[in-house]
Amino acid sequence: MKLIIDAMGGDNAPLEIVKGALSGQKRWGVDVTLTGDTTAILQALEACGEKTLPQGMEIVHTTETVEMCDDPATVFRRKKDTSMGVGLTMLRDGRADAMVSAGSTGALLTGATLIVKRIRGIRRAAMAPVIPTTTGQAVLIDCGANAECPPEYLVQFAYLGSYYAHRVLGVERPRVGLLNIGAEDSKGTDLQKETLRWLREAHTAEHLNFIGNIEAKEAIKGGCDVIVCDGFSGNVLLKTMEGVGSFAGSALKAMFKKNLLTKLAALCVMPGLNAFKAKLDPNKVGGTAFIGISRPVIKAHGSSNAEAIENAMGQAVQVARSGIIRDIEENVALMKVERE
Repeated sequence: MKLIIDAMGGDNAPLEIVKGALSGQKRWGVDVTLTGDTTAILQALEACGEKTLPQGMEIVHTTETVEMCDDPATVFRRKKDTSMGVGLTMLRDGRADAMVSAGSTGALLTGATLIVKRIRGIRRAAMAPVIPTTTGQAVLIDCGANAECPPEYLVQFAYLGSYYAHRVLGVERPRVGLLNIGAEDSKGTDLQKETLRWLREAHTAEHLNFIGNIEAKEAIKGGCDVIVCDGFSGNVLLKTMEGVGSFAGSALKAMFKKNLLTKLAALCVMPGLNAFKAKLDPNKVGGTAFIGISRPVIKAHGSSNAEAIENAMGQAVQVARSGIIRDIEENVALMKVERE
């Protein structure tokens, strides 16, 4: 298997990206193509102790980089030779099995849509991070790619998330919940009410295991395996979880530093606290898949370090081997919504 890594994308490029690519290549047993400035990449390799290019790794030279300030809608027309754009073109042409980038989210999503293309019949690609819950984990779809959505998008997100949970996470019959302000059918805006009706029809036809509306607190407790929502709501939920995790960690740290007794107590619970912290650490997760694109594209967070890139590569391997894209292609007809 071969992965493309955008070596120039992210706040810590290219050193941390290259370092992660090296460790990821060894851990996952894949070949790697690094796209970006050859001189900068070779310098990063040397800083990692590699005097020559490792076996199974190649560099595709590019002269431009997608900057965070670039307009995602026009950057690939204005800059023809970016590390991100060249990588996406190579992926489209079948020169690798998946791609990882820590560059601009908007540019990567736009490039994936315009260059690699969506799966035929999919209205919008969605970002689908896997978030921790009390009982394990859940797919949150969408988490920011589509801030405003008609019901048709949410219906497709439900299917996409269900296939991801089944194929990638190994959930036999994923429970799909529609994020809402209450569990009752009467709750929510017209968007939630109309989406609810169509998802119930999909459940009746046994196309989805839809459990109805679900509140955020119940979703975090493990009430479902797939949380369906528009990108605005999903991003608020995701960022709130990250903020609460950071707040809880700081509060506990301050509490355990109060006196000698609490410091001794901290030693006893430290393994559990570290495990909790790891669940919310984006470097441990690695990245977020763009579901609905015709080939696997993984977005690593902008401040990714080497560990994050290594884990994002593992996620790319998992998605590429899962068969999820084939599942979606074969079942697109089920996702079409017929308006009355």
